[in-house]
Parts: sequence; C-alpha cells; structure tokens
Amino acid sequence: MAEKTIYHDTFFDKLFIRLFAYKMSNAVGERSNRPGYDGFVDLSEKIMRGRNSQQQQRLVAVVLQSLVPAPVLWGIRTFFSPTQLVCELNAWFATQLFEWLVGPCEVQSVEIKTATGETRQQKSNVHIKKCRYLEQSGCVGMCINMCKLPTQEFFTEKFGIPLTMTPDFEDLSCDMVFGQVPPPLETEDAYQQPCLRDCAVTSEAPACPKVRI
Repeated sequence: MAEKTIYHDTFFDKLFIRLFAYKMSNAVGERSNRPGYDGFVDLSEKIMRGRNSQQQQRLVAVVLQSLVPAPVLWGIRTFFSPTQLVCELNAWFATQLFEWLVGPCEVQSVEIKTATGETRQQKSNVHIKKCRYLEQSGCVGMCINMCKLPTQEFFTEKFGIPLTMTPDFEDLSCDMVFGQVPPPLETEDAYQQPCLRDCAVTSEAPACPKVRI
C-alpha cells in the first residue's frame, strides 16, 4: 500500500471539516468516533453502506443544499449566467475554499465549448494535483457517488453554472472545469474504472460495482 500524504490542517480547515461532518451526521443519522478528516471520510463510508448509488447521491445532494440557503441559490441561478468571468471566479473561489477537502489545487486555462457550439479559452479549470478525498478513501465508488456526480449536479442545476469533474485514477489528480456541461457518466472513462488497489473492498469485476448499483 502506498504511503499516504500527510496534511497539516489549519484552524479554518478544521472548522470546515467539522461543519461538513456535522451536516453529514445529521443527514445520515449517525456519528463518527474518528477525529478530523478521518471522521469525515468515515461518515462518507457510513452513507455508502446499505444504499445504492442513486440513494448515496441524493443524500449528498441534501448535505450540499443544507450548506447554502435556498434564496442564495435562487439569486445566483437567476441573476448570474455562466459567462467567462463567472466561471473563472468560481474556479478561483474553489481553490480558496476547498483545498481542505481535495488538497493543493490551482487554476488552469481550458478550452470550453459554449452552448452555441463555439469554443473559447478561459481560466476556469481547477486542477487538483492529488485528491485528498480519493487518496484517503481509496474508493472509486466513493469518488463518483459522493463527490463527482452530486457536485456536478449541485453547481449545474442549483447554481446554474455547468461543472464537469474528471478524476484520474492513476495519479489521483482531478480536473474541475466550470462552464463545461457534464456528459452522461456512461460515456466517461470513470464508468469503466475498476477498483483501486487500496480499496478496502476490492472487487474482481472489470469496473467498480459500487457505481452501477
């Protein structure tokens, strides 16, 4: 098993972890005895137990919506269209607010295909160098059901700002592209991804079964 990255959470990192863990505990109706980020991942595992992929995604959606008041979501969705500036600002804010969750990340330029079929360059790709959540969990299903799909849906539908997340299960990096409409999961490489070597419940199936149930 590869040696995991060691993180030194700041005071504000710990506050965010506790807030998310609290919201997850309320949603799942359970608590974790583990401290800090370990407890956060433990709660993710509790959410997965006994639930299929759609149920997991719906529960995470409830957690995400509980973090942002409905009037704020309505206001952003109504008054802010996904212009280049809005997408680039979202990417910048993501690097400032979510490093505690995913680890070091940076904004990069990316080519976006607009609704009119045109392409443009914009700095709205958040490149996560090595995802903390994926490394800690070692689980393809948790990455897709608990992070990728609900986060894409939250930004695309609730904020009105399209988001596509593309994890790389080889080096554990990920690209979050604001302004890019997410494709159907079945068309992505992630759908065919087998269990990782460090997965606690490794399956011999050609693709992670937790994504399909």
